Amino acid sequence: MAVPLVYNLRSIKVRWASTSVAVLGIAGAVAVFVAVLSLARGFELTLVESGSPRNALVRRAGASAEMESVVTLEQVRIIADAPGVARDRSGRPLVSAEVVAIGPFRHRASASEALAQVRGVSEEALRIRDNLRVSEGRFLRPGLAELVVGKNAAVLYEGFSLGESPRFGGRTWKVVGILDASGSAFDSEVWADARVLNQTFKRPEYIFQSVTVRLESPEALPAFEKALKADPRLTVQVDREDRYYAKQSRVVSTLIRVLGYLVAGVMAVGALFAALNTLYSALAARTREVAVLRALGFSPRDVVFSWLFEALVIALLGGLLGDLLVIPLNGLTTSTINWQTFSQIAFAFRVTPELLLRGLLFALAMGLVGGLPPALRAARIPVAAALREL
Repeated sequence: MAVPLVYNLRSIKVRWASTSVAVLGIAGAVAVFVAVLSLARGFELTLVESGSPRNALVRRAGASAEMESVVTLEQVRIIADAPGVARDRSGRPLVSAEVVAIGPFRHRASASEALAQVRGVSEEALRIRDNLRVSEGRFLRPGLAELVVGKNAAVLYEGFSLGESPRFGGRTWKVVGILDASGSAFDSEVWADARVLNQTFKRPEYIFQSVTVRLESPEALPAFEKALKADPRLTVQVDREDRYYAKQSRVVSTLIRVLGYLVAGVMAVGALFAALNTLYSALAARTREVAVLRALGFSPRDVVFSWLFEALVIALLGGLLGDLLVIPLNGLTTSTINWQTFSQIAFAFRVTPELLLRGLLFALAMGLVGGLPPALRAARIPVAAALREL
């Protein structure tokens, strides 16, 4: 027969002071663990949500990122005529040839210079991307030194609010619109006309770095890619846009996870010692109780399960507390450097139900590891010797 579970629950309640030390230790480790995972998840989703499964991103073959790529105007025209490219009602292909530059802007919070990604776009840039809109002002006009600034970039950098006239690249620009990109990486970018941006940075006017193509459907990608690779005039590679941005997120998200696991691991060791101390202290005070349980007919296995249950309840309380501590971080915006572009990118913590569940499992694992040694020791208590002390 099993030891009544109410016995363990009452024990936790009676020894609440020592139990709270273990609970707080586990809660701290869980909070760090979930917070780091939500940070990495937020960075990944910010980049992944920048892409659409219906869009294709075309770059020079061998280029791992847009900044390493070169696409000529003649190649852009060939790409626009490929099968599977969506067209508007007037028959124009939905294609945007774009360039990317890095600009040093003054960071509001630190009052120092930070690097931001400046994207040169075409008139079709908004039409081919999902969930993007100009929330304030208007879209830029081709051929003019006008900017549309992502909503996060407008907050991060001085002089980029609507109506302001920042100066970079030896040119004075006019901010005419604020871009709402639904939390994607475009919220951290500054958009300008592609040809004007090329002129500003002394680049050839008709050289681009990538071509974003709106496809007729996601299923049109294989035929589109096959046609481009079969054309001898092209040496390009094609990625589905969302997959391209997912690959761009791997370096930073992996780094965040590794550092987070190290910190959470160190805190978990401390939490384990707190749990061990709590349970061993309880065992020292309850040696006679355990002996009485054995004398009443409870087996060593029943005693082990009883102590493990108590340890898991303590761990569960710590896990729940840790999850509650980290939930307020959900949606909190921070920024870091995207090592693929060496520019600042703003993103939000994403505390999801899956991550909260991982936190609880992490806590239960600590409870199991911390509870097993005292549980085994409790099962080996000599019954006769302990009863003589009554």
